[in-house]
Amino acid sequence: QVQLVESGGGLVQAGDSLKLSCVLSGNPFRNAVGWFRHAPGKEREFVARINWDSGRTAYTDSVKGRFAISRDIAQNTVYLQINNLNVEDTAIFYCAEGPKGADREIEYNYWGQGTQVTVSS
Repeated sequence: QVQLVESGGGLVQAGDSLKLSCVLSGNPFRNAVGWFRHAPGKEREFVARINWDSGRTAYTDSVKGRFAISRDIAQNTVYLQINNLNVEDTAIFYCAEGPKGADREIEYNYWGQGTQVTVSS
């Protein structure tokens, strides 16, 4: 059983930056960890993914250049750096573990409880 715990969200102003954390525990086998976000009135969407062994990353087009995903293997932690936040980034951010190359929600098996990011103008 894999457990994921997100942290780092909060209330920020437009233009600020945040660094979200996702700590993994349990099953030692890691394939990939993804970040998703669920904005009000919208479906949950894929944001970024990192392969645990290689560190190879992938992003949805709308966040390229502002979001950066990274991992610390020793700390069993995946990070999501978000720069130049805007109101449209307001969402609950979730991390999840799944297979390499996956960007569909249904492909991910284990999910955290989410961390709220609220951006004020």
